[in-house]
Amino acid sequence: MWQVLEHRSVVRRIPKTPVEVLKRYEKWKDIVTLSGPQGLRAIKGFHDEALSGEWKGHRSSRLGGQFRVIYKVEAQKIAVKVIDLTAHDYRRKGK
Repeated sequence: MWQVLEHRSVVRRIPKTPVEVLKRYEKWKDIVTLSGPQGLRAIKGFHDEALSGEWKGHRSSRLGGQFRVIYKVEAQKIAVKVIDLTAHDYRRKGK
């Protein structure tokens, strides 16, 4: 089983996120917990992809519309660290 670790900025952003996006995020976390990042790649609707540029080493999955979850896989810890839950804004903000 994989562990999903959420950055504190993600936890603060959750109350402001639309309900349908939160439902997809909960489903996303369930899939990661059971199957790891490979499970996300098997489901086409998430459009899981590697990021480049200053986000190199991170991945992104769609949660619907413009919302994305940005995360980093920490295989040695069997963990997925969620960096941001964003409305498709990949600019770094001091992280």
